[in-house]
Amino acid sequence: MDSYIEKIDFFKGNDIEKIAEEYGTPLYVYSEDIIRSRMRDVAGIITKYPYKANYSMKANSNLEILKIALEEGVNCDAMSEGEIRLLLRAGFKNDQIFFVCNNIDAKEMQFAIDNNIMTSLDSVDQLDLYGSLNPGGKCAIRINPGVGAGHHEKVVTAGKKTKFAIAEEDLEEAIKTAAKHNLKIVGINQHVGSLYMTPEPFLQAIDQFLRIAKNFPGLEFIDFGGGFGIPYHKLEDEEPFDIYKLSIEWTKKLDDFVESYGSTPLFKSEPGRYCVAEGGVILGRVNAVKYNGDRKYVGTDVGMNVLARPVLYDSWHDIEIFCNGKSIRGMKEEATITGNICESGDVLCKDRPMPIIRDNDLICVLDAGAYGYAMCYSYNTRLKPAEVMINSDGSVRLIRKRETFEDIFNSFV
Repeated sequence: MDSYIEKIDFFKGNDIEKIAEEYGTPLYVYSEDIIRSRMRDVAGIITKYPYKANYSMKANSNLEILKIALEEGVNCDAMSEGEIRLLLRAGFKNDQIFFVCNNIDAKEMQFAIDNNIMTSLDSVDQLDLYGSLNPGGKCAIRINPGVGAGHHEKVVTAGKKTKFAIAEEDLEEAIKTAAKHNLKIVGINQHVGSLYMTPEPFLQAIDQFLRIAKNFPGLEFIDFGGGFGIPYHKLEDEEPFDIYKLSIEWTKKLDDFVESYGSTPLFKSEPGRYCVAEGGVILGRVNAVKYNGDRKYVGTDVGMNVLARPVLYDSWHDIEIFCNGKSIRGMKEEATITGNICESGDVLCKDRPMPIIRDNDLICVLDAGAYGYAMCYSYNTRLKPAEVMINSDGSVRLIRKRETFEDIFNSFV
């Protein structure tokens, strides 16, 4: 298998070794071209009706990536006060932000109200709290359509085994609670899960959701959620998610709904992973190679603190190996690639056929732009990595500094 990174010229002619030397490893590297392309994909899924894609910024909240979303005409979802603050700093207006919160307190809710941010409530309890703080206001509610999907049980966000959203059987109580506070429910939203690779689970959820939507006349918007997957097994030629097919089938369903509903609300989606995952990689350095019995271990500086997905979800990431700036191919042997964290679970991949890896080689972890840096932490007092952007013109720029020990120490009182 040829190098995917070299095939698409991810680094736009830049020497991968020089980038690693200049900025250090581990290092997150993003492609402006790929991120912009994926943002445009989601912005144009629906063209027949009023439509807006809201980038789910929890996937990657780097300020420069948020600015790209804004420039590409994509609005954003926020899940916390901190995310709202970042979006405002990036230049988003309050009506371009949708606050899709979960189990928040009155103070955080009041922040959204004070900043005139449309808020979705995902329990009757939270709806009651919101109404007490903002009587007579407008809001949205998150509804569980009863259909869940995803690559792991921890990313399924609908159905009977999830903490999210208001079940259909509780909607009558939700409507009564809103009426108690003179709240107007102007929007509804859903999210069925993450990383499904065919449109069918999403389309099935759309059917359920539009049936429920008919119980809410005069809605200003209907938000269908996201979860569109990307091919994490690129080196095995996994097929990408079919955005084109989704667009055709989704539009047909909207045709039927609009005809029967009597008005045309704004339709929304909440893609996150699809927008940024393929636009980011991690560069790491091989620091040790050893054998325990007949198993080869390759020790790198890409620990579970840098990329948490494998330990959280048993997630697969393709990995390419580079030596002196060129990808290594040829003879294969099984290798387990690990990080530098004192945990047995600190493993990127187990017993995977890899080229012959030696000390000081670079590993390149593919498809790390989503839920990569966003989940970084400082366990073992390891420093969070830097982030750089490969600009469309091929130049390289630092978009987040590497954490320092002073950054960590300064938080102590």
